[in-house]
Amino acid sequence: MADGIRDKVAILGMGCSQFGERWDMGAEELMEEAFSEALADAGIETREIGAAWLGSCMDEVNIGKSATPASLTLRLDNIPVTRVENYCATGTEAFRGAVYAVAAGACDIALAIGVEKLKDTGYGGLPGLEIGTLPPLWWPNLSAPGVFAQVASAYMSRYKVPRDVLKRALAEISAKSHANGAKNPKAHLRKPVSCDTIMASPMIAEPLGLFDCCGVSDGSAAAIVTTPEIAKSLGKHPDNMVTVKALQLALSNGSEGGYNDWDGSYILTTRKAAQRSYAEAGIGKPREELSMFEVHDCFSITELVTMEDLGLSADGGAIKDVMDGFYNADGKIPCQIDGGLKCFGHPIGASGIRMVYEMYLQLQGRAGERQLKDPRYGLTHNLGGFPHQNVVGISIVGRYR
Repeated sequence: MADGIRDKVAILGMGCSQFGERWDMGAEELMEEAFSEALADAGIETREIGAAWLGSCMDEVNIGKSATPASLTLRLDNIPVTRVENYCATGTEAFRGAVYAVAAGACDIALAIGVEKLKDTGYGGLPGLEIGTLPPLWWPNLSAPGVFAQVASAYMSRYKVPRDVLKRALAEISAKSHANGAKNPKAHLRKPVSCDTIMASPMIAEPLGLFDCCGVSDGSAAAIVTTPEIAKSLGKHPDNMVTVKALQLALSNGSEGGYNDWDGSYILTTRKAAQRSYAEAGIGKPREELSMFEVHDCFSITELVTMEDLGLSADGGAIKDVMDGFYNADGKIPCQIDGGLKCFGHPIGASGIRMVYEMYLQLQGRAGERQLKDPRYGLTHNLGGFPHQNVVGISIVGRYR
């Protein structure tokens, strides 16, 4: 049996651009902004990078289909560079490629960089993308807010939750993220928003209002990885080193949408990926052992069911945990401590690496005003696609010792 990725790869350096309406920059300049920070943080030269992975989802409106924009922009030294795309898990997929390359011994130091520039498209949500011939047979007529609103309806039905109770919990989730994002200088949205304002906002898809939905943004994030041994040789102290504990993907196979076993109140692939991630990381009791996590809060209901799908709240118990403040910045396991997609928006290729960036800062005690006390493990979660057909990526990082 494979023994997994745990502690075979260390994060040498990371960087993250300012997220927001970056009218003054193209995707290439955003990559340069994130890469320059990562390179300085790693303390190496560009020529020392042996391979790179570029995550970019919307090739039709961004940098195109190949990896050459990263190679050209960052002046990489004629090394292998691969562009990856896997829906909203694209950033995590790029990170996975770089981590696996180092773990396999294919190169000593690898780069993962993700970028997306979406504000130029003029869309309030994500622009359309080519999805092939098979998926449309399973989703002939839908919208993203519409199908995630159906998760809310299914959740209320399964656990007999009154609408006003769920609506209040969803408002608490969004208010918590806005409070956290207000403390993050790289977030797109930096204003606290009250629960009353959130609950009174215009309806998008019942019961999801405007503040239950994340927006789009422009941004880039980068990670440079190597082995713990090389990191030590480059001067990184083991006590301050962050290593990868687990990296897992789970993709729908059609069972959710094709049969009656799934009632629509949870995300099956998140549960599958979480189980494998905990096993790979050696985490037996995630509710007790995880210090913090970032989830794919494309909608507030997604964040709520993910708390249960990750095994952090009992099934049907996330509302109570949310209302008790279990996931607040001063709670037991803070969720979206950087503000999440709710405050960063969702430049698809960058989101997964941006989440790891926050875990990395927190584990090194470098998160400034939002720094948590003595975190040990951080989990990130991406959900690409729709509740009934999707790609889920999970990474767990933690202290080397």
